[in-house]
Amino acid sequence: MSFEKVVFGFFVLLAATLNFGFFIGDLADPRVHNVNELYAAVVVNLVATILKFGDRTQIGAIHLATSLVALIQLLAAAGYFVWASQHGHANDVHTISSVVSLSGGALLANIVSVVLLVTETVSYRRR
Repeated sequence: MSFEKVVFGFFVLLAATLNFGFFIGDLADPRVHNVNELYAAVVVNLVATILKFGDRTQIGAIHLATSLVALIQLLAAAGYFVWASQHGHANDVHTISSVVSLSGGALLANIVSVVLLVTETVSYRRR
């Protein structure tokens, strides 16, 4: 068992689960969307993105692309939330729904990344 692959898989899955944890719930209810979970998702997605650099394969390029998409979407969500909170709109329905929608796009990218990871693992066993 490769420790490097364990760490890589751990961060890919943790990024997806943290993103899912923030995303799940009523779109417009700020009580069910913990902003600390959003920030944790940003940090873990950043780590996952860094871990994906250096893989020179085609699947590695797709892994990196999905991670960059997720990171950009989460940074946009966090940035918008910070901007809205500085202007007194942090718990506004429109703000929360926009932040959750952006995290939903990141969640989709994270799901694609997890599917790629599982597919790559299954195909590696068959070689």
